Amino acid sequence: MSEKLVIGLGSPDRGDDAVGGVVAERIAASSLPGVRVIPLEDPLSLSQAWDGAAGAVVIDAVASGGPPGAVHVREVGAGAEPLPTHAFTAAGRGGSHAFGLAGAVELSRTLGTLPRRVTVVGIEAATFQHGRMSPEVTERVDDAVHAVRVALEEMDTEEVQ
Repeated sequence: MSEKLVIGLGSPDRGDDAVGGVVAERIAASSLPGVRVIPLEDPLSLSQAWDGAAGAVVIDAVASGGPPGAVHVREVGAGAEPLPTHAFTAAGRGGSHAFGLAGAVELSRTLGTLPRRVTVVGIEAATFQHGRMSPEVTERVDDAVHAVRVALEEMDTEEVQ
Protein backbone atom coordinates (compact mmCIF):
# COMPACT_ATOMS: atom_id res chain seq x y z
CA MET A 1 0.00 0.00 0.00
CA SER A 2 1.40 3.41 -0.97
CA GLU A 3 1.54 6.28 1.49
CA LYS A 4 -1.48 8.54 1.68
CA LEU A 5 -1.43 11.99 3.20
CA VAL A 6 -3.90 13.77 5.42
CA ILE A 7 -3.13 17.48 5.34
CA GLY A 8 -4.74 19.82 7.84
CA LEU A 9 -4.60 23.27 6.31
CA GLY A 10 -5.07 26.47 8.28
CA SER A 11 -3.93 28.74 11.05
CA PRO A 12 -4.54 27.46 14.60
CA ASP A 13 -5.29 30.90 16.02
CA ARG A 14 -7.65 32.25 13.34
CA GLY A 15 -11.06 31.06 14.47
CA ASP A 16 -12.55 28.43 12.18
CA ASP A 17 -9.38 28.36 10.08
CA ALA A 18 -8.06 26.02 12.79
CA VAL A 19 -10.48 23.24 11.82
CA GLY A 20 -8.12 21.65 9.28
CA GLY A 21 -5.49 21.10 11.95
CA VAL A 22 -8.02 19.94 14.54
CA VAL A 23 -9.42 17.28 12.20
CA ALA A 24 -5.91 16.22 11.13
CA GLU A 25 -4.87 15.81 14.79
CA ARG A 26 -7.84 13.51 15.35
CA ILE A 27 -6.81 11.40 12.36
CA ALA A 28 -3.18 11.32 13.60
CA ALA A 29 -4.35 10.04 16.99
CA SER A 30 -5.87 7.04 15.18
CA SER A 31 -2.43 5.91 13.90
CA LEU A 32 -3.85 4.61 10.62
CA PRO A 33 -1.39 2.39 8.71
CA GLY A 34 -0.01 3.90 5.50
CA VAL A 35 -1.27 7.37 6.42
CA ARG A 36 0.96 10.33 7.21
CA VAL A 37 -0.60 13.44 8.75
CA ILE A 38 0.86 16.87 7.97
CA PRO A 39 -0.28 20.18 9.46
CA LEU A 40 0.25 23.13 7.09
CA GLU A 41 -0.55 26.80 7.49
CA ASP A 42 0.46 27.86 3.99
CA PRO A 43 -1.28 26.39 0.90
CA LEU A 44 1.81 27.21 -1.17
CA SER A 45 3.54 24.33 0.66
CA LEU A 46 1.07 21.79 -0.73
CA SER A 47 2.84 21.33 -4.06
CA GLN A 48 5.95 20.04 -2.33
CA ALA A 49 4.15 18.24 0.52
CA TRP A 50 2.08 15.93 -1.66
CA ASP A 51 4.55 15.39 -4.51
CA GLY A 52 4.89 11.62 -5.00
CA ALA A 53 2.04 10.69 -2.65
CA ALA A 54 -0.41 7.97 -3.69
CA GLY A 55 -3.26 10.21 -2.63
CA ALA A 56 -4.13 13.01 -0.26
CA VAL A 57 -7.02 14.30 1.79
CA VAL A 58 -6.87 18.02 2.54
CA ILE A 59 -9.02 19.52 5.29
CA ASP A 60 -9.61 23.27 5.19
CA ALA A 61 -12.09 25.92 6.29
CA VAL A 62 -14.11 27.29 3.37
CA ALA A 63 -16.27 30.33 2.74
CA SER A 64 -18.78 29.42 0.03
CA GLY A 65 -21.79 31.09 1.62
CA GLY A 66 -23.24 27.90 3.08
CA PRO A 67 -24.28 27.46 6.70
CA PRO A 68 -21.38 27.46 9.18
CA GLY A 69 -20.28 23.93 9.96
CA ALA A 70 -21.49 22.42 6.68
CA VAL A 71 -19.05 19.76 5.47
CA HIS A 72 -18.25 19.69 1.74
CA VAL A 73 -16.36 16.83 0.06
CA ARG A 74 -14.87 17.28 -3.39
CA GLU A 75 -12.44 15.34 -5.57
CA VAL A 76 -9.74 17.52 -7.13
CA GLY A 77 -6.97 15.10 -8.14
CA ALA A 78 -5.34 14.94 -11.55
CA GLY A 79 -8.08 14.95 -14.20
CA ALA A 80 -10.78 16.39 -11.90
CA GLU A 81 -12.51 19.74 -12.28
CA PRO A 82 -10.83 22.74 -10.60
CA LEU A 83 -12.01 23.94 -7.20
CA PRO A 84 -14.25 27.00 -7.27
CA THR A 85 -11.97 29.87 -6.31
CA HIS A 86 -14.74 31.84 -4.58
CA ALA A 87 -15.03 29.17 -1.87
CA PHE A 88 -11.42 28.03 -1.60
CA THR A 89 -9.48 31.28 -1.45
CA ALA A 90 -8.43 32.41 1.96
CA ALA A 91 -10.96 35.23 2.36
CA GLY A 92 -10.01 37.56 5.16
CA ARG A 93 -6.58 36.01 5.55
CA GLY A 94 -3.48 37.84 4.46
CA GLY A 95 0.02 36.97 3.39
CA SER A 96 0.74 33.91 1.29
CA HIS A 97 -2.30 32.14 2.78
CA ALA A 98 -4.44 34.50 0.70
CA PHE A 99 -3.28 32.40 -2.27
CA GLY A 100 -5.75 29.74 -1.14
CA LEU A 101 -6.29 26.03 -1.67
CA ALA A 102 -7.78 26.43 -5.16
CA GLY A 103 -4.66 28.23 -6.37
CA ALA A 104 -2.37 25.65 -4.76
CA VAL A 105 -4.24 22.78 -6.42
CA GLU A 106 -4.00 24.41 -9.84
CA LEU A 107 -0.32 25.27 -9.34
CA SER A 108 0.36 21.62 -8.45
CA ARG A 109 -1.64 20.46 -11.46
CA THR A 110 0.53 22.69 -13.70
CA LEU A 111 3.78 21.53 -12.05
CA GLY A 112 2.76 17.87 -12.26
CA THR A 113 2.94 17.34 -8.48
CA LEU A 114 -0.81 16.86 -7.91
CA PRO A 115 -1.55 13.28 -6.83
CA ARG A 116 -3.95 11.30 -8.98
CA ARG A 117 -6.42 11.20 -6.10
CA VAL A 118 -6.99 14.27 -3.90
CA THR A 119 -10.08 14.74 -1.77
CA VAL A 120 -10.84 18.09 -0.19
CA VAL A 121 -12.94 18.09 2.97
CA GLY A 122 -14.06 21.68 3.40
CA ILE A 123 -15.85 22.88 6.52
CA GLU A 124 -17.90 26.03 6.10
CA ALA A 125 -16.45 28.71 8.38
CA ALA A 126 -18.27 31.34 10.43
CA THR A 127 -15.18 33.39 11.29
CA PHE A 128 -11.51 33.78 10.40
CA GLN A 129 -10.87 36.31 13.17
CA HIS A 130 -8.26 35.66 15.85
CA GLY A 131 -9.63 33.43 18.57
CA ARG A 132 -11.32 30.06 18.98
CA MET A 133 -13.36 28.08 16.51
CA SER A 134 -17.06 28.87 16.39
CA PRO A 135 -19.51 26.48 18.09
CA GLU A 136 -21.05 25.61 14.70
CA VAL A 137 -17.72 24.40 13.32
CA THR A 138 -16.64 22.71 16.56
CA GLU A 139 -19.87 20.68 16.54
CA ARG A 140 -19.08 19.32 13.06
CA VAL A 141 -15.51 18.14 13.68
CA ASP A 142 -16.68 14.52 14.10
CA ASP A 143 -18.48 14.70 10.75
CA ALA A 144 -15.33 16.01 9.07
CA VAL A 145 -13.23 13.23 10.67
CA HIS A 146 -15.72 10.70 9.31
CA ALA A 147 -15.49 12.25 5.82
CA VAL A 148 -11.68 11.96 5.92
CA ARG A 149 -11.88 8.30 6.98
CA VAL A 150 -14.33 7.53 4.15
CA ALA A 151 -12.03 9.22 1.62
CA LEU A 152 -9.06 7.17 2.87
CA GLU A 153 -11.09 3.94 2.68
CA GLU A 154 -12.09 4.78 -0.89
CA MET A 155 -8.42 5.25 -1.77
CA ASP A 156 -7.65 1.82 -0.27
CA THR A 157 -10.47 0.24 -2.29
CA GLU A 158 -9.22 1.94 -5.45
CA GLU A 159 -5.70 0.55 -4.90
CA VAL A 160 -7.00 -3.03 -4.57
CA GLN A 161 -8.95 -2.90 -7.84
